[in-house]
Amino acid sequence: MEFAGICLELRVAALRLISLDLFSLSMKNTLEPKFQVTSYFDTLTGLLRDRHGFMAQISQDIGLKQKIVSLLFVSSAFFAVYGFIIGSFHSGMQSLSSAVKLPSLYLITMAVCLPTLYFFNILFGSRKSFTQHFAIVLAAVSAISVLLFSFAPISLFFLVTTPNYQFFKLLNVAILGLTGFVGVKFLYQGMQLMSETEADEEGKENRQKLLKGWLFLYAFVGSQLGWTLRPFFGTPGAEFQLFREMGGNFYFDIVNAILSVLGLK
Repeated sequence: MEFAGICLELRVAALRLISLDLFSLSMKNTLEPKFQVTSYFDTLTGLLRDRHGFMAQISQDIGLKQKIVSLLFVSSAFFAVYGFIIGSFHSGMQSLSSAVKLPSLYLITMAVCLPTLYFFNILFGSRKSFTQHFAIVLAAVSAISVLLFSFAPISLFFLVTTPNYQFFKLLNVAILGLTGFVGVKFLYQGMQLMSETEADEEGKENRQKLLKGWLFLYAFVGSQLGWTLRPFFGTPGAEFQLFREMGGNFYFDIVNAILSVLGLK
């Protein structure tokens, strides 16, 4: 009898342990997405607070997959918010369109230009992987997205208080240009930090010269792609268009906008 009682108690204890394990597993599955989203923003915060340490981890191939996924998620979200605001000058459909097209602009530009940077760096002696190059460039793009997100309240303020379309367009083009310049500087410093871990001094000098030329290429491709994906703002009084016909160029359009704001046209 005593033996049977002990066996019964053991069975009850085992069942309790199994039920607790199942409960813990279900709670983990329920809470995991929330913590995952939080970790995405933690990765971006780590980049902003300790840029040198973040770049050093990329150079040492530490946690690249997690960093790339996190930065892709957060930067796309921030670009989408800013795109939604600038598109709101025209209509709801333009807002949604710009919220999709602005992240696409930065990510497609990166996808077009990154292979050139990678293969030329390999040619001049770099031993870093394509994933490491991708993570470095994505970190710079993420820095741009954060800066744009920080300017979002200012853009929203002028959206509400300024009916002048040309002024609103020039203001946001200036913001995009400023944040792009800071992002390019961020990328240049990051690539230099990554090159410091490689012993090939002659190749390092060549790669730095190459990087300067590549940054101009990146800016040119980005501006041309932005012109191709237009409109982002939408002309007042015109019907919504997902894309416009090819014609003209970005720089000529900006000059016309400046002349219009100054009353010279």
